[in-house]
Amino acid sequence: MTNIVILAEKPSQAKAYADAFSISKREKTHITLKPCSIFPSGATITWGIGHLVSMKMPGEYKDEWKQWALTNLPIIPDRYEFKVMKDKQSQFNAVKKLFMDADVLINACDVDREGSNIFYSILNMTGVKNKPIKRLWINSLEVDEVRKGFSNLLDNQKDLLMYNEAKTRQISDWLVGINASQLYTLLLQQKGLNTTLSVGRVQSPTVYMIYQRQKEIENFVSKPFYELYAEFKHEEGTYKGKAKIKEDSKEKVISLLEKNNISCSSTENGVIIDVTKQLKKTKSPLLHSLSTLQTTANKRWKYSPAKVLEVMQSLYEKKLVTYPRTDCNYITDSEFEYLSNNVEEYQKLLGVSFTADKTPKKRYVDGSKVQEHYAIVMTKTIPSDGTLKALNGEEKNIYEEIIRTTLAMFHGDYEYEETTITTKVKDIEFFTKGKVEVEKGWKSLFHETDEKDKEGTEVLPPVQKGETTSSSLEIKEGFTKPPKPYTEGGLINMMKTAGKLVEDEADSEILKEVEGIGTEATRSGIIETIKKNGYIEVKKNIVTVTEKGKILCEAIEGNLLSSPSMTAKWESYLKKIGEGKGSQENFLKNIQKFLDATIDEAPKKFDTESVNVAVKEQVNTQIIGNCPVCNDGKMVDRRKFFGCSNYKNGCTFSISKNIAGKKLTQKNIKDLLEKGETNKIKGFKSKSGKTFEATLVIKNGKVTFDFANRRND
Repeated sequence: MTNIVILAEKPSQAKAYADAFSISKREKTHITLKPCSIFPSGATITWGIGHLVSMKMPGEYKDEWKQWALTNLPIIPDRYEFKVMKDKQSQFNAVKKLFMDADVLINACDVDREGSNIFYSILNMTGVKNKPIKRLWINSLEVDEVRKGFSNLLDNQKDLLMYNEAKTRQISDWLVGINASQLYTLLLQQKGLNTTLSVGRVQSPTVYMIYQRQKEIENFVSKPFYELYAEFKHEEGTYKGKAKIKEDSKEKVISLLEKNNISCSSTENGVIIDVTKQLKKTKSPLLHSLSTLQTTANKRWKYSPAKVLEVMQSLYEKKLVTYPRTDCNYITDSEFEYLSNNVEEYQKLLGVSFTADKTPKKRYVDGSKVQEHYAIVMTKTIPSDGTLKALNGEEKNIYEEIIRTTLAMFHGDYEYEETTITTKVKDIEFFTKGKVEVEKGWKSLFHETDEKDKEGTEVLPPVQKGETTSSSLEIKEGFTKPPKPYTEGGLINMMKTAGKLVEDEADSEILKEVEGIGTEATRSGIIETIKKNGYIEVKKNIVTVTEKGKILCEAIEGNLLSSPSMTAKWESYLKKIGEGKGSQENFLKNIQKFLDATIDEAPKKFDTESVNVAVKEQVNTQIIGNCPVCNDGKMVDRRKFFGCSNYKNGCTFSISKNIAGKKLTQKNIKDLLEKGETNKIKGFKSKSGKTFEATLVIKNGKVTFDFANRRND
């Protein structure tokens, strides 16, 4: 009998695998499968809970590393050690026992670098060695795909390379995060700013790119420009035209008109010198990768990238869509075959009907462009009405978007006739464009109207070349516009196309090759991290850098930590490690050199005026006055309240920004800090909902109501 143990990444994944087989027994830590044709002796499925194993923190290596101090830097262990997460110890113990008793191990974690890292991190921690290892590689959790995958297991050669790359990435990120975060935090504290900065290989350049865009907007000076328009009257109707003239002063346009003996105050004759009609076609969009789906969902429904990934994971586990963390926009002939066989059923899900073109097209079906995963499409599973009704609103929106985009490749092109009229007034040519929709095609699947489709939709009169018109001209003033701020969905594109922001041609090419900074699987997590760290805020889907974020950017400006170029070079070499062409040892040596240089240069940077000014501004935004209770600490803005900076020494005094349903004004706060009491305040609400007025006073170290002393405003 061969004892086979399968490791899934999480319980839900293990359950999906078990659904494909007959179950003998369910335990708290594993599931036992009955013997079958694929597993003649049966098998055991166990699972991680994400990462059961993590890297040790500095203080777990050396006692002196427990305290943050510049003299400790750089923190570089002789060997990198790992530990079992405390809250996951019991599951790890169960996995370890199963691994020790196994004859064959199967890595069935997610089919990506992180999945490889989770499996081998757990395996190495168990101490189990020299056992055959196989890799499950599937893109769908459907029963037949799971069974097919377990019948065609891969060896672990590619998996080991992916693990080596992922582990190198993990260690390098740990080194940069630990050292750079302590370095910049301690330098800022020396300047008097009591805050903690989290600095990272990917998160820091991401924040800096947002900061750069914000500075461009803030520093943008709008300038006027002047263009020349005309309205033409023809016996068949009127139409408007625009000259290819754009000047920074109205006088220049007037001078040009005078040169051509044209007056805006009088009617001028025009001659139609060209009329062209052209049938144009637009093909349906590419199939979705995770990033295109995240961008689309943010634009349409304002979903954050993290929310889209969460919804996609749910749909994947419900066996309705294929693997979500893909960066590919293509499928193979195999996927196209089952999609085309079920195309009518998918149409019913949307309540649409059209004659499908079941010829595979290279724009969508190209196996040579599919590497680890193919594009996000529906599975063969056609959900029942009950299943569809059970989906929440977000799941329904995302699922239907995937169906529409996938069905679009079976639909016809969007066709329209574009008419261009060129009208000459004296020696100035005016251009007019109109568009008439001929065939809706794939666009009939989508409810939203593309803004670009609205452009040039004016119905033009049937004019002919050589005919004359009368025209009235107008000079119109416009203003240059600043760059648009990033939306949360726009951050995904910003990270993916970071090469456009890098001036160095070689670095730009590398970034394009590795598709920007971060990966398809990690970008949404990075965005959530910089939000959690307080570097950016998202309001009404618009992203802005906070004061804390500005401090980070001022601090790292000029260092490679602020530039996607560093990430470009790192990602390029990490990719080589994943291909077996690079060395972890060489990579980590270069990381150490980078850290040595940063630790040497950063203190000099902090002597510059820009950092001093930025720190001063940050301090001013945080501290609102002295603590009236301990008379030693400062009252610091803690978002929902103002608290004493001396709290570590026992001062618990605080002032809530909102008391009994009433938001306090700056004057109220100032009065409390300087006088110990406010004027009478109206608009408080009791628990029963009744409004009342009172004075706020500081009594026994707390803010309380005073109904007797109702001072007038």
